[in-house]
Amino acid sequence: MDRTREEAEANAAFDPKLLEPYIIKDPQALTINAAKALENLGKAASVWLKPRETGEIVDPVAEPVAEMVKTMGKVAEYWMSDPKRTLEAQTHLLNAVFGVWSRSLARFASPDQAIGDPLPKDKRFSDEDWERNPFFDFLRQTYLVLTQWAEKMVNDAGGLDEHTRHKANFYMRQITAALSPANFVATNPQLYKETVQSSGANLVKGMQMLAEDIAAGGGDLRIRQTDTSKFAVGENMAITPGKVIAQSDVCEVIQYEATTDTVLKRPLLICPPWINKFYILDLNPQKSFIKWCVDQGHTVFVISWVNPDERHASKDWEAYIREGVDFALDTVEKATGEKQVNAIGYCVGGTLLAAALALHAQENNKRIASATLFTTQVDFTFAGDLKVFVDEGQLASLEQRMHESGFLDGSKMAAAFNMLRASELIWPYFVNNYLKGQDPMPFDLLYWNSDSTRMAAANHSFYLRNCYLNNTLSQGKMQLAGKTLSLKDVTIPIYNLATKEDHIAPAKSVFIGSSLFGGPVDYVVSGSGHIAGVVNPPDKQKYQFWTNGPAAGTYEEWMANAKETAGSWWPHWQSWIEKLDDDRVPARKPGGDALNAIADAPGRYVLARV
Repeated sequence: MDRTREEAEANAAFDPKLLEPYIIKDPQALTINAAKALENLGKAASVWLKPRETGEIVDPVAEPVAEMVKTMGKVAEYWMSDPKRTLEAQTHLLNAVFGVWSRSLARFASPDQAIGDPLPKDKRFSDEDWERNPFFDFLRQTYLVLTQWAEKMVNDAGGLDEHTRHKANFYMRQITAALSPANFVATNPQLYKETVQSSGANLVKGMQMLAEDIAAGGGDLRIRQTDTSKFAVGENMAITPGKVIAQSDVCEVIQYEATTDTVLKRPLLICPPWINKFYILDLNPQKSFIKWCVDQGHTVFVISWVNPDERHASKDWEAYIREGVDFALDTVEKATGEKQVNAIGYCVGGTLLAAALALHAQENNKRIASATLFTTQVDFTFAGDLKVFVDEGQLASLEQRMHESGFLDGSKMAAAFNMLRASELIWPYFVNNYLKGQDPMPFDLLYWNSDSTRMAAANHSFYLRNCYLNNTLSQGKMQLAGKTLSLKDVTIPIYNLATKEDHIAPAKSVFIGSSLFGGPVDYVVSGSGHIAGVVNPPDKQKYQFWTNGPAAGTYEEWMANAKETAGSWWPHWQSWIEKLDDDRVPARKPGGDALNAIADAPGRYVLARV
């Protein structure tokens, strides 16, 4: 069968046989299961309402809704304040809808001819009935043109400041993602067919799972993205052998056991983000960056941050530097006798490390000889969609809530990150779990992603105000320990890794930050995103990375002239490290002769769940 005939059949007029999967076979069973599904939905509602009725949960629902309404109202005001603009908006919409109608009529009139579809492909509409069935095809096309029109209205609206337009685009994406016909049983052909085929048993199980997930969230919906029963930290995750050799109020310090006869003389200290747990770098032996570093001959130390509660409310960035980074440096020196380390900072852990380096420079502290930054921003001008959540009004409200508890609940931060990619991290799981009634597959990365942490109030407030709101570190205005920090004082070598598809620390943002340091910076871009671009073992032969020396000119120019290399960036980084200092010494044991082991890796702090 040639391609033309295939396309013609795909666009053929309605075939009565296509109706067969949509015909209800057992009305009685469907009715019974519908009642059971409603009963389970009632249980879910009760679990959601109970902590709100008792006052355990107070939802500031009005605030985000009011923020969205206010923002979208500014867009509507622009288009409705002038009759000409109103007519322009209406005309554009009517033309788009008329195009859908015309294509639908053409399919009926000429069933043997392929009808061109100018709309973009979308994996939410991958089931063949989205195009083969005229009803669902019309829904799909209408949704896509309405989405395009809504985005155009935001992008073309005049009189909006940059932050308001950014928020409007973000809110519009959330709205259109939520209203996709793929998210409803009656408008999704695959869901409809499965509901008919199972007589609604999928909805019975789905509503039961909904009630379970709300209960697991203590009254908030915690969408399960993976089968959590298949994973346990310290048993099949974070199992690289090592010892906790020191502990402070904010962190544990882990030293890993050597696997080589000799090791690099200069130890390696990793400062991970406290927004998530450190074992993203030690998911399992096949994916573990920590194990790989140990196997290359590094003496690896990792900071494992505490999962804070009300006792840590006043712990700010200075505390995290003194009781975290500096405490770890003291520990490394006691365990190895070495006064200098190679340091790695990941995401916000890298931002903290950069601030610590600027502070150390003023204190003549030279214990960090080189720094590697993974997807780290020090300039937040182009910080992506997380900036939507940070302005003076929203931040003041958040600080008030944190003041009451002493921390920000981890689920709130997890929800914000999921909203950045709602079409991938929220709605597919909503459909599969609660409408299809399917248990999610086990996936170690998503287990880690769901293992959220709380944020100490003072720490989180300092981070949001000084980085996202006021961008003080990049401007040489950040105040820490009574000093004004300047990244120009940081003159040690830096390996600055960005990932090309990063939605949290955009590659352009990392690029701009590279020029702020006072010493040599090797800017490197890895394929994929914030996690997969970093956690990319060489033996997987996945993705690629780009090199082009210092971050000079514009990001676009740098990328256009960069050298692309297939595979992982890990060996490239190892070569960079060894060029700085490749002296080796006999392998070390955790703690050396000075420190006793407190516990086996991965320690106690990482096991605290919220």
